[in-house]
Amino acid sequence: MFAENCSKMENIASNIAYLRKLQNQSQEALAEALKVNRSRIGSYEEGRSEPPIEMLRKLSRHFHVSIDALVNADLRKVEQPQDLIKVGENRLLFPILVDKDGKDLIEVVPIKARAGYVGGYSDPEFVEQLLSMKLPFVPTGKHRAFPIIGDSMPPLRDGSYVVARYVESLSELKDKATYIVVTKSDGFVYKRIETDKNNPSTLYLHSDNKAYLTYTVSAEEVLELWEYTCAINIGPYKAEELNPESILSMLHSLQVEVKEIQKRM
Repeated sequence: MFAENCSKMENIASNIAYLRKLQNQSQEALAEALKVNRSRIGSYEEGRSEPPIEMLRKLSRHFHVSIDALVNADLRKVEQPQDLIKVGENRLLFPILVDKDGKDLIEVVPIKARAGYVGGYSDPEFVEQLLSMKLPFVPTGKHRAFPIIGDSMPPLRDGSYVVARYVESLSELKDKATYIVVTKSDGFVYKRIETDKNNPSTLYLHSDNKAYLTYTVSAEEVLELWEYTCAINIGPYKAEELNPESILSMLHSLQVEVKEIQKRM
């Protein structure tokens, strides 16, 4: 047990220093970002003291690395270390749930966990507490189901769920396709993304409901991207949603979505 604890201490110490240097941060800059004294950062990196759980959470959020990775992995041994902090590739230990046969399960983010998602998305303990499900027609790739709030993306209604595939890199973005976008400041939203070749660091987020304005987010703000695979509408349709115009719009949307799924399978 003593040897195990020493190993974890060594991992934490080396990982903090390693990740800090990857971001070209001084101990002073990291201390300022975490609102602590520089001497505390020095004591962590030199192994003279161990960060408490709240500090581990802050370090996890700052570096976009799971607590499990900070404590149990030697991140210096990860291949291509220059890619560790990139947007979309910021997960060193990606928490994945599997069934008894080793097949990936789809984690379901409940509405009540929406607010805490940004703080827990990279924490295996948070992911393990999520509900899970299986769908027979989902193509390959890591998927997660997110709740939809509001009416900005018809025909999806408030309370529906979007099942989406994890996107490894911004380079995989398909212009004007729909994604769950997870950002540091706004949590997650479901929007249609438009990119600008002349300004690749900015993403334009559109709502299909034209009553909502387009807005932009910086690529540096993005923590995760999940590409739409399918949707699950919960509850009965309202009478006004079953008019011919709405039905035609829904059928057209489904036709496009089925074609996208067929391309991936």
